[in-house]
Amino acid sequence: MPVRMKWILLLIFVIGSAVASAHTPPDGAKVFFIGLKNGDTVVSPVHIKFGIEGFGITPAGTTDKIRHYAGHFHLLVDLDRLPALDEPIPRDAFHIHFDRGEAETRLELLPGRHTLQLLLGDEDHEPHEPPLISERIIIQVE
Repeated sequence: MPVRMKWILLLIFVIGSAVASAHTPPDGAKVFFIGLKNGDTVVSPVHIKFGIEGFGITPAGTTDKIRHYAGHFHLLVDLDRLPALDEPIPRDAFHIHFDRGEAETRLELLPGRHTLQLLLGDEDHEPHEPPLISERIIIQVE
């Protein structure tokens, strides 16, 4: 095979690999709650802090290159199952979007048991591939 053809094939492979890895969190990337853990008893409004390692945070709708290596948080409240991971995350009282890249909130919750989980979304509110999802925790609100 001529040297020029080898370079062309290598270039195609490199470009294809870069496109395939866009929006793909690296191994070890994770999202999690800071200072709030499964089984905690809290009072409302609940102060919830979000953490991320190995990937970045950027506002929804970001259009520059950073969008391939970052996302924004969605807080899933009292869900029995995850939303579809191959389409945009719904926007309602159970799927709270943090479009500006916020990493904390104060949430009014009624007394009782509640579940919380984080899901990172891309610039179009779609989960990454593979999705970055926190552990689902249960808290008790007094």
